[in-house]
Amino acid sequence: MPRKTDGILFELHPGPKRDEEGKPLLYARPATGISKTIRQLDDFCAEYRNLQKGEMERLFNLFIDVAGNWLAQGYRVETPIGSFAMKLKLTGDHTDAEKVTGRDIIYNGVEFTPSRELIAKAGSNREGFRKKPGYVGNSQMYDPKAMEEALRKSLTLGYTTVSTFMYFSKLKRDSAQHYLDSLSKGENARLLRRKNGRTYVYSLRKDSTPEQK
Repeated sequence: MPRKTDGILFELHPGPKRDEEGKPLLYARPATGISKTIRQLDDFCAEYRNLQKGEMERLFNLFIDVAGNWLAQGYRVETPIGSFAMKLKLTGDHTDAEKVTGRDIIYNGVEFTPSRELIAKAGSNREGFRKKPGYVGNSQMYDPKAMEEALRKSLTLGYTTVSTFMYFSKLKRDSAQHYLDSLSKGENARLLRRKNGRTYVYSLRKDSTPEQK
C-alpha cells in the first residue's frame, strides 16, 4: 500500500493513562516544527488579500498594545477569532472564601477561547492526516535498550549533559533531564550530578558502567 504523502502531519505521544498491561495509552497531536510566522502571514495577505505590505504585522502589534492594556485592567477582549481574558491564580490553599483577599491573587497568563467561525475554519481540512515518521514522542523512554544505547553514546567522554543526551536519545528536554536525574538518585545511583555554571553535568560513577542495570 503506497505511503500517504498529503494530509496534516501528526505525532503520537504516550499519555498518563495506561492499559491493562501497564503500557501508556497514546494520544495524537499536530507535528511539532511546522509553523507559519507573522511575516509569512503579512506577505500572504499583501499578495492575495489586497493589504499593504506590513499592514497585517502592524495590526497585530497594535492589537497587542491596545488589547494588552484592556486585559491588564481585567476586561475580556472579544474578537472575530475568539475572546481573550486574564487568567488568575490563588496563592496557597484556600477553603474559606471570606478569608481570600486581593493579596492572595496573582496574574497567571492569558486564556483564549476560539470563536465558532475559527473552529469551523480550522477543521475544514479535506486532505486527512499522515503520521510523522520516527519515534512515538518520548516513547523511547519505555524501551530500555534504546535508552541504554543513548546513554552509552552520550557518555563517550565519561560525562554528559542534558543537551547531549537529548541529541542521542531524541527526548525532549524535560524528559531527558528527568531520565538523567532518575539515574543520579538513591544508594545505587549510576550517575553523579554536579552543576557547572548553569549546566548540570552527569558523570559515570567509578563503580558503574553504562551497561549496568
